[in-house]
Amino acid sequence: MTDLPRATVGIIGGTGLYDIDMDDVHEVTFSTPYGEPSGPITIGRMGDVAAAFLPRHGAGHRISPTELNSMANIHAFKQLGVERVVSVSAVGSLQEDIAPLHMVVPDQLIDRTRLRENTFFGNGLVAHISFADPFCPDLSALLANAVEEDTSATVHRGGALVVIEGPAFSTRAESALYRSWGASIIGMTALPEARLAREAEMCYATLACATDYDVWHDEYASVTVEVVIQNLQRNVAASRETLRRLIPRLGYDRTCDCRDALHNAIVTPMQHAPQETLERLGPIVSRYIKQRGA
Repeated sequence: MTDLPRATVGIIGGTGLYDIDMDDVHEVTFSTPYGEPSGPITIGRMGDVAAAFLPRHGAGHRISPTELNSMANIHAFKQLGVERVVSVSAVGSLQEDIAPLHMVVPDQLIDRTRLRENTFFGNGLVAHISFADPFCPDLSALLANAVEEDTSATVHRGGALVVIEGPAFSTRAESALYRSWGASIIGMTALPEARLAREAEMCYATLACATDYDVWHDEYASVTVEVVIQNLQRNVAASRETLRRLIPRLGYDRTCDCRDALHNAIVTPMQHAPQETLERLGPIVSRYIKQRGA
């Protein structure tokens, strides 16, 4: 792990965003105690900030939402020293005012997944993180500001993102249910990413690109992959420009609560945790092992 390059910002590209422009680029391939990440991670510089880019679904979009190894992806970023994670995702709109091609920086999540490992903890080490506000407010604000600098873009600040298991899109009844809850957008990948990032004490924010009205809107056809891809391709250029503006501004120390998310969350005394579990968690808990003299 000591031989790996360092990066302070991690970028996870969603459908359509498989690469970004960086300087001094090189690829790194390595494994984690949780298996392989989605693919090689590209390390480079954006301004004075060292950034790491990972296409969530792998080269050629080979990995379905349920098959994603988010634990490996987040752990890999942690090994590289990443402190902030910016996720880019395609989503469906659940509200009239969020039109296709609009962008949303959500502030809440509703978990409708059921087949995914969603915590680093267990196996003899228990932690209960605070997840009331699942997205970092500081990073989210900076992300929304970067979108707004493009006068042709429309960004919505806040809103709840429903995360479904997939890979199928919603039924009409499900879409109506989520709308009745007041949710703003629907996607398949923000969880468990956001929860794992919080456990790893990383800031996490999502740039959600609306591609369709899901299946609730009477005036629009049902969502199809063809519609999603057509609209997403139009959003990819805007996403790249947003990242180009945002990332160079993140070269300062964090002041948010994300950086100390585990401070009062770990309830198992370190001396009682199995050594195998501590080794697997590695950089996620290393500071607390040192502090508590385990």
